[in-house]
Amino acid sequence: MPTVGAFEAKTLLATLLDRVAKGERFTITRHRTPVAELIPIGSRDQTRRREAIERLKRFAKGRVLGMDWHELREVGRRC
Repeated sequence: MPTVGAFEAKTLLATLLDRVAKGERFTITRHRTPVAELIPIGSRDQTRRREAIERLKRFAKGRVLGMDWHELREVGRRC
């Protein structure tokens, strides 16, 4: 993701917004430290969803339920 300084982002905001509308993403920095992301509307939800799925996959790796999921489903239905 390209990086843009805060001053430059302020100066080029209209141009950056046009590019973001076409799907580009930018990281805004202040003194070389990332402080914000300029992304197309709605893409953050998709990004967060993908990140959550990846975290769940990493969490589940190597873990076992201890019993068949069908049994767990039945136990849940009885509660």
